[in-house]
Amino acid sequence: MGSILSSRSLARALLASVALLTASVLLAGCDTDQVSLATNAKANQPVPPKLLAAMVEKDMDLQSPILVRLFKQEAELEVWKQTRSGQFALLKTYPICRWSGDLGPKVREGDRQAPEGFYSINPGQMNPQSAYYLSFNTGYPNAFDKALGRSGSQLMVHGDCSSRGCYAMTDEQIAEIYSLGRESFFGGQKAFQLQAYPFKMTPVNMAKHRNNPNMPFWKMIKEGYDHFEVTRQEPKVDFCEKKYVFDATRAPDAKRDPVFDASAKCPAYVIPEDVASAVREKQAKDEAEYAKLVAKGTPVARMNTGIDGGMNKIFAAKIPEGSTGLSEGAEGNTLQMLAMAKAPGTIPGHVNPPKPNLEQAAVSPRQEQEPVVAVAAPAATRVAAAQPVEKSGGFFSGLARKMGMGTADTTASAPPAAAATPAAPAKPAAAATKPAPQPQAPKSIVAVKPPEPAKPDTRLAATRPTLKPSVSGGAAETSSAQFAGAAPVVPANSFDSRFSAVK
Repeated sequence: MGSILSSRSLARALLASVALLTASVLLAGCDTDQVSLATNAKANQPVPPKLLAAMVEKDMDLQSPILVRLFKQEAELEVWKQTRSGQFALLKTYPICRWSGDLGPKVREGDRQAPEGFYSINPGQMNPQSAYYLSFNTGYPNAFDKALGRSGSQLMVHGDCSSRGCYAMTDEQIAEIYSLGRESFFGGQKAFQLQAYPFKMTPVNMAKHRNNPNMPFWKMIKEGYDHFEVTRQEPKVDFCEKKYVFDATRAPDAKRDPVFDASAKCPAYVIPEDVASAVREKQAKDEAEYAKLVAKGTPVARMNTGIDGGMNKIFAAKIPEGSTGLSEGAEGNTLQMLAMAKAPGTIPGHVNPPKPNLEQAAVSPRQEQEPVVAVAAPAATRVAAAQPVEKSGGFFSGLARKMGMGTADTTASAPPAAAATPAAPAKPAAAATKPAPQPQAPKSIVAVKPPEPAKPDTRLAATRPTLKPSVSGGAAETSSAQFAGAAPVVPANSFDSRFSAVK
C-alpha cells in the first residue's frame, strides 16, 4: 500500500510539472523579459525523477523552501528542504568539484578566497545566462562583511569546475541545484539561505583548528550553525556591533521590533527561551568534548600550506596526480578505488586541481610549534524570556523577470593543467613537509596572500553545452514537463523578513 501511495504522489508531482510549465510559458508571452527565461533550456530543466521520489519519501513538497550549506574542508554542498512538519531535512549532499583560497573568510577583492558566513539568495541572484553553464550569486559581501571593510564581487556557486573565489560544481550538479532553487521560488520562498563554513562545526574540527587565527570568527558563525542544528529551522540573521546575531526578537517591554545596524550598537532584543536553552545544551556538550580532545593532544591542523583551495576526493580520484588539497580525502589506494566509481557529472579537460605553493615553501621555512589556543569570540548573544518568531510567506511575483536579469560571472578559469600520464595519486610534497607557522594572536580580519589579477572571461554563455544529463540518474524530460509543482507547502519563514540587516 505504501509503495502505491508513493507512486501516486510522484505521478501527481509530475502532472503538476506539466501544468506549471504551461502556465509559466503563457505568462512569459505577456512580458518580453520573461521570454528569455521561459525558453532557456538550461534554466528550465526539470527536477530529476530520483529527487522527486526522495521528496515523496521524506514528506517534502516539490516547491517547499530550501536551505543550502557549504563546507570547504569536506568539499560538500548540502541542500536541505522543508518537510510538511515545517522543519528542514537533508535532501541531498553534492561533492564540490573545486573551491579556491584557504580556510577562512573572504577579506578583499582578488584574494581568491571563497566566502564564509550567512548569505541570502533571491531570484535576482540566479543567473540563467551564466558563462559557467548556470550559477547563482552568493550575495557577498553582506552587512557584516561591509562593516569590516571587506570587498569582493560576483562570488558565485556555478558549474565548470573552475574557481577563483567561487564554489564550482559540475554542470550537471549546478543544473540540479538550480532547479531546486527555482521551484522553491515558485512555491513562494522569497530567498533561500546560504550558510558557508570552513568545515562542519564539530568538536573534532574545532579542536584540530584551535590554533587558527580565524577561530573567533568561526565560533561566532558556529552560533548560527548550532541554532539550525537544534531547531532544524532557518535561523533569522541580523548584525550589530560588527557581529552576527541569530534569532533575535522583540524584548517583552518593547513596543516595536529591534532595528539592527551592522556597525552600530546592538538594540535590546531577546532570543526565544526554547531555542536559547537547546543551543546552550548543545554547546555545553560540544565544549566538554572539545576539552577532552585538547587534553589528549589532538594534533593541530597545519596552516598556510600554500595550497590553493580544495576538491572533493571523488573528483581528485578522476584526475592524474589529483589531490584533494585543503579538503579532507584519503590518498593512495582509496583514491584509486574511487577512480572506478562514477563521477557526479562531467569533469572538464581544463580542470586545475589544488597544488602546493612550492616557492612559498622554499622561501618561508617555519619551525613547528606547540599549539596556542585562540581566545574566545566576542561576548555571547544576550538571552531573555521566550518570544515567538514571526513567520511570513507569500507567492513570489515577477520571478522570471528577476531571474533573467543576472549578469555573467566574473570567476576566471584557472590555466589548464599540463597533460600527464595517468599514475597513482600522490600527496603533494610541500603539504607533507612544510612546517607549521609560528602561532599568532587571533584577529577578526586575517592577512591573506597578495591578490592575483584575474584574467577577464571572454567566453560566451552560448558556447556552453545546451543541456547536461541529471546527476540523479533521471533522463531528460520533454519540453512539456520543464517546470514542476506539488501540493500546498508549509508556510515558509520569509527570508525577506528573517535577513533584515542585509537589505
